[in-house]
Amino acid sequence: MNALWITLALLTAGFAGWPVTALVFRLARTIDDRQDAGSGADAANDPAADATVDSPAPASTTAGTAAPAGGPAAGSAATSVSSVRILRGGAIIGVLERLAVCLAILVGEPVAIAYVVAIKGLGRFAELKETPVAAERFIIGTLTSLLWAAGVAALAKVLVLG
Repeated sequence: MNALWITLALLTAGFAGWPVTALVFRLARTIDDRQDAGSGADAANDPAADATVDSPAPASTTAGTAAPAGGPAAGSAATSVSSVRILRGGAIIGVLERLAVCLAILVGEPVAIAYVVAIKGLGRFAELKETPVAAERFIIGTLTSLLWAAGVAALAKVLVLG
């Protein structure tokens, strides 16, 4: 029975955390949009306002190339300038991060969480240093993932041990 709870906790932490993190990103975006609307900024024309894309590269470097997945749709006004997705692979990294955090707590080794965060931060350091939007998204996603995985692990420990 314990193996069932542990497996369920790992699956919940790893995969149900994905929509939770997406919801937190959407909430953060909504708050930013409200602040931008209050200050008179035009978020619709500001690519930096979107936490999923980096600012567009100059048209001369991207002219004639297809937009990446998640970029502008064909026929849109921005077909000659594509937006590059930032923090590529973040969803998969997030699943692995949540699995590792949940497992670390379940086996009684919470110090392993520091290793997960350190490896993740070192792997993204250059990108985070260059792009403030990426750094903000990294922090929001990491904290959401850590809290979700820790909460699921704590609940599983209560159910299994108590």
